[in-house]
Amino acid sequence: MTTRLSIFPLPGAILFPGLQLPLHIFEPRYRDLVGSALAKDRLIGMVQPQRSSDGSPLYAIGCLGRIGDVEALEDGRYNIVLEGETRFRITRELDVTTSFRQVEAELIDDPEGEVLASVERAGFEFEAKRFAAMQGYSVDWDSVERLDDETLINGVAQIAPFDSAAKQALLEADTLSQRCELMIQLMQFFALRDDGDEIVTLQ
Repeated sequence: MTTRLSIFPLPGAILFPGLQLPLHIFEPRYRDLVGSALAKDRLIGMVQPQRSSDGSPLYAIGCLGRIGDVEALEDGRYNIVLEGETRFRITRELDVTTSFRQVEAELIDDPEGEVLASVERAGFEFEAKRFAAMQGYSVDWDSVERLDDETLINGVAQIAPFDSAAKQALLEADTLSQRCELMIQLMQFFALRDDGDEIVTLQ
């Protein structure tokens, strides 16, 4: 089954199911997009363009978000919070008369309540602590340890300082276990020291 989605193609912005993404909407076409979504089902498809140029081809996989909190400003701008619902796969882009782009897409039926093996969770937390220490991040690890596996892996994937291509690869991972393994590889790679002094990062 396919569905019609209005999309927000924003470079570097990744939304994962179960997480939230705050957005400040100021461009006229995306004000139109939010206004249209609020008048209908409050749904917006977040997907990355392959290039930053206008009208760029889109990556095939995105995440459907539902507008939760919304603040409509007097000048027509919006502050919204998108709540990630499910991933989708674009089958084709539609010819439309709206100012914003629309696609035909298949919703991806991801399994609910995925869990990691204890050794996977332990390996991830070990690499996350090492990566955070190298980057100089302050993390409440007691709170982290209380998170369920999905919230932990998807949450780190969404906020980690990786580039757009790396985050897209994380979004495209089919299982939580695959996403966890890829996160570990990325943290190991981008925590490498250059000549023993400088930390290589994507930012």
